[in-house]
Amino acid sequence: MPEDKNVFGEELETCSTNPMSGFFWDGCCRAGAEDLGMHVVCTEVSEEFLEFSKATGNDLSTPNPDFDFPGLKPGDRWCVCTQVERGNG
Repeated sequence: MPEDKNVFGEELETCSTNPMSGFFWDGCCRAGAEDLGMHVVCTEVSEEFLEFSKATGNDLSTPNPDFDFPGLKPGDRWCVCTQVERGNG
């Protein structure tokens, strides 16, 4: 299996391990066939991004202990989706 690379063809670097990020919860923004959202972009989140995300139905700022998710705060790094899977309705 080929090694994951960044957009420059270089070794993929860790985005965040505190909080743990990535579709595979390994800190890297990489995706596989099962990742319909393609979590491949590492970003540093701002208050404005968190407010927008929450307003559009993806609350990333509220902790969710069921998933061991501490909630994000401005300045945290996070793997975001490049596409959104929509229903057929």
